[in-house]
Amino acid sequence: MSKTLVIVESPAKAKSIGKYLGRNYTVKASMGHVRDLPKSQFGVDVENDFSPKYIAIRGKGDIIKELRTAVKKADRVLLASDPDREGEAIAWHLTKLLDINEDSHCRIEFNEITPKAIEQAVKHPRPIDLDRVHAQQARRILDRLVGYNLSPLLWRKVKKGLSAGRVQSVAVRLICDREEEIQAFTPEEYWSLTAKLVKSGKSPFEAKLHKYQNKKIEILNQETMDKILADLKGVSYVVASVTRKEKLRHPAAPFTTSSLQQEASRKLNFTSRKTMVVAQQLYEGLDLGKEGPVGLVTYIRTDSTRVSETAVEEARKFILERFGPAYLPKQPRQVASKGKVQDAHEAIRPTSVNRDPESIKEFLTNDQYKLYKLIWSRFVASQMAPAVIDTTSMDIAAGDYIFRASGSIVKFPGFMQVYIEGNDDGTKEEEKLLPELAEGDKVQAKSLTPKQHFTQPPPRYTDATLVKVLEEKGIGRPSTYAPIVETIQKRGYVVRENKQFYPTELGMIVVDLLKHHFPEIINIEFTADMEEKLDQIAEGEQWWAGVLKEFYEPFSKTLEAAEEKIGKVEVADEVTEEVCEQCGRNMVIKLGRYGKFLACPGFPECRNTRPLLEPTGVNCPRCEGEMVLRRSKKGRKFYGCSRYPECEFVTWDTPTQEKCPQCGEMMVEKMNRSREKLLQCVNEHCPTRGETGTSEKKGAVKKKKAVSKKK
Repeated sequence: MSKTLVIVESPAKAKSIGKYLGRNYTVKASMGHVRDLPKSQFGVDVENDFSPKYIAIRGKGDIIKELRTAVKKADRVLLASDPDREGEAIAWHLTKLLDINEDSHCRIEFNEITPKAIEQAVKHPRPIDLDRVHAQQARRILDRLVGYNLSPLLWRKVKKGLSAGRVQSVAVRLICDREEEIQAFTPEEYWSLTAKLVKSGKSPFEAKLHKYQNKKIEILNQETMDKILADLKGVSYVVASVTRKEKLRHPAAPFTTSSLQQEASRKLNFTSRKTMVVAQQLYEGLDLGKEGPVGLVTYIRTDSTRVSETAVEEARKFILERFGPAYLPKQPRQVASKGKVQDAHEAIRPTSVNRDPESIKEFLTNDQYKLYKLIWSRFVASQMAPAVIDTTSMDIAAGDYIFRASGSIVKFPGFMQVYIEGNDDGTKEEEKLLPELAEGDKVQAKSLTPKQHFTQPPPRYTDATLVKVLEEKGIGRPSTYAPIVETIQKRGYVVRENKQFYPTELGMIVVDLLKHHFPEIINIEFTADMEEKLDQIAEGEQWWAGVLKEFYEPFSKTLEAAEEKIGKVEVADEVTEEVCEQCGRNMVIKLGRYGKFLACPGFPECRNTRPLLEPTGVNCPRCEGEMVLRRSKKGRKFYGCSRYPECEFVTWDTPTQEKCPQCGEMMVEKMNRSREKLLQCVNEHCPTRGETGTSEKKGAVKKKKAVSKKK
């Protein structure tokens, strides 16, 4: 029998695929990319049609040697890297390193790691798709042209260690522009008026002031509110109209890469990178005990909501058996993808809907279980019947004023039995049932509650909303969202605080410089247009070198002009009163990967650094020290005593000056699921705490232990 060598990217994937192939197959892992442009030099011959210089990646020598030995022993080689452009490029690089004919039928791909998918892939190998390779190569070279020309310019003009990228700089611009909007925002005052109404024998309900003389009312100041309250004295409240409707609410589509990252951020508090790392583990396969290694979800880099007929039928059968016929729509549901999509792969779904999360929970880590449950629930819900919502709207007349009350109740849960999509403001929908009233019924006003409000600036971007806007504006593609978000933080251009992105001073300086001298590089429309051209290369509609030439000729001229026009930009370090104990200089604030820290300005002669302790003004509840803001090794904020290590009290939650009315301990600020700030006692034995309280966590920070809970 002939021997076949199958090469994949990772050992986990190799283990899962090897389980489905017979003894005549050997599965090896390349451990990702094996060739790339050199880091130490430009690596692109601009004068020769942008010809790239590829070299074997440092540290991959033993792997390449092992693969070459395996190729010599095999009668046939199949390259099974991921089914996207990057996977196609990896396969092509392997053909070059292993002397495999790229025109031979050596490439296989599959959307899921299941016996049927692997069997079909092995039966239908194809040659390397050079158009997809060229698209990936064009992206790589384009990023090299920008990065290796712009970054040294920033080093010379601003400071060493900076970088600029074709896509990352646009993402930073979005965050900087939003910050400018917030800083320029002027709050405007407005008021609302809520009436608490009741009819004898009925439950009370609330209604908000809606109209005056049949026109929508705006209350802009207290004087107007006082006049309204005076007008309402002694008036009768009568139900003017009651409108009841039955509405259908349809489920969300199965996940794409973008929507998965958004929902994992909202519901699981995962970063984009963490979502993709865990999702890759689910895709490549996990050991399920007696069942062995199994790929749990389909390919995770996709912009399509399309689902195979086989998967739909399996889901419909599952829904019928688990929930009953009322929860099964008459026709299978296929949700059309929005906007321009490549539609190369299905939506992200479980490889088998019968493998429900609870049945395999014991074999998964906590993060794997949470993400798999999210994917599984979303897919099952997408094939279920719509929910039926009974809504009631009631207008109550009070002289010339109209109050409006709205309520809704779920009549039939449908898909909501399994899954409800999250939203970006973190609020949770609540059922609100109004009493049975008819037109002409009189009600009494138990109270009128005026409330002052101020308009709010646009919110800062979170992982979810940043990925959403990148997708909407056509910046990047499914495989690039997580690396974009990670890179702009690593470079020190933005920081994440309480899930929100803030630009650093450095980020603002770099964006302003690029806006002024390289407007096309940091232009959102230009970046989106370039992504479309890369798509056209992948479809064989454009020649990759031509696209690069069209970009590089004007870019190189702009680069020359900028070199002459831009003067030295000084980014002064903030000097503190903290004194370096090694050389006596005043220490300065630096920005590192995990936020700000103190460093001696005498570097490199003096390399002393210290954590930056930001005082909170709150006394430590365990000693005479002060609570200060610190950061863990992973950059997460926490609060600890300034007298550490003598006092080891720590908490993740923000300390306040408030004291617990029950036990006198310090109160900390927490955020509930509705993004509302609540105060909670730090003493876990206090009867006011409840089950969701903060605890003095042992091991919360490496080498730190919580002190005894006794005072």
